[in-house]
Amino acid sequence: MTAKQILDSFSETLMQDERILSAQEQALLSAVLQHARSAAGENAAVQEAVRAVIASAVGETVAQRAFSVLGASVVERILESSAFSISTTEAARTADVYARAPQPPAPGAPQPPAQTPRHPQPAKAPQPPAPGAPQPPAQTPRHQPQPPARAPQPPAPGAPQPPASQRRTIAVSEASVAVVDRPPVLPAKCVVLDEFLASQEVEELRTYALQHEADFRTSAVVSPTDEGGVVDYEHRRSRVLMDLGRHQELMLDRIKAVLPQVLDKLGMEKFAIADAEVQITASNDGDFFLCHSDSGNELVSSRRLTFVYFFHGEPRQFEGGELHIHDARLEGGNYVSEGSYQTIVPGQNQIVFFPCELLHEITPVKCPSQLFADSRFTVNGWLRH
Repeated sequence: MTAKQILDSFSETLMQDERILSAQEQALLSAVLQHARSAAGENAAVQEAVRAVIASAVGETVAQRAFSVLGASVVERILESSAFSISTTEAARTADVYARAPQPPAPGAPQPPAQTPRHPQPAKAPQPPAPGAPQPPAQTPRHQPQPPARAPQPPAPGAPQPPASQRRTIAVSEASVAVVDRPPVLPAKCVVLDEFLASQEVEELRTYALQHEADFRTSAVVSPTDEGGVVDYEHRRSRVLMDLGRHQELMLDRIKAVLPQVLDKLGMEKFAIADAEVQITASNDGDFFLCHSDSGNELVSSRRLTFVYFFHGEPRQFEGGELHIHDARLEGGNYVSEGSYQTIVPGQNQIVFFPCELLHEITPVKCPSQLFADSRFTVNGWLRH
């Protein structure tokens, strides 16, 4: 049960506290409920539906005032009277989200003093190291993005066309929940491991992908307004296979084996894996994926770690398809690229790990033969917490 559902369910208990709702507000609410009951007559189902709608409408205000006045004790009151079973972790998350959000003052409460506006301080210029001091390690060169070598093309004749109502441009945005303390800057970082699978395992994985060519479907993107993904040829072009058969277990076992060292190198805290999403992506001539994050929507906000495993035929029959991981800054509530990035060129039997919130893109692929077997293949996915 979400924080909103909990608070909606128990708003009536909180409404009786004059520190949260004044006597006038309580009288007004009682009058509204009385009129609603009269209008519904003896129909109990209608009465309950109307009561639930009213409770939900005022629940958010009641919750904000309750956390402002009562603090964490309100969660204890809710849990004690709850007819639902929720975990301690969920309750703590509920309290944390509302406690850190700006709260309106309760009726009759003293107004806080006006805050003196703070002005940004000029950034300090980097200082050269003192004589004799150890030199920092060389950094991976960062590049300025270049225009795509090939502009996004419409699907080839005969390719599946999505309904017009499903075509839209998806903005790179962040989920509105659980982003209270987002850092102002997200520097690009990743961990790259070579020779991730045995040679025979790589060949078996590629054979599996080729045998299931007919099962690959047009890639979708996550929409902020839909329950699932939508096809948007202006944002992403490729094909995906959602069923990896026995190869999925093999891949996840290898990933879990190296996960501690990967998280350590990325400076990320260890987390329990609640779920994993895995798919094979085939990118052929003209395919690409514009800049995006993998956790920038409430539907995928629990994603923590992205992985991309590269494999292809030998010798390689495509160019491009590079993975660019961008440096980003927080602007207007969303992360935007700083214009610099790290580049990972697809390497056979190589895997890349990076935090899901980082902005990244796949540059256009050039595959002159346009044969499926010559595609840029990846096993890509996400670990959720």
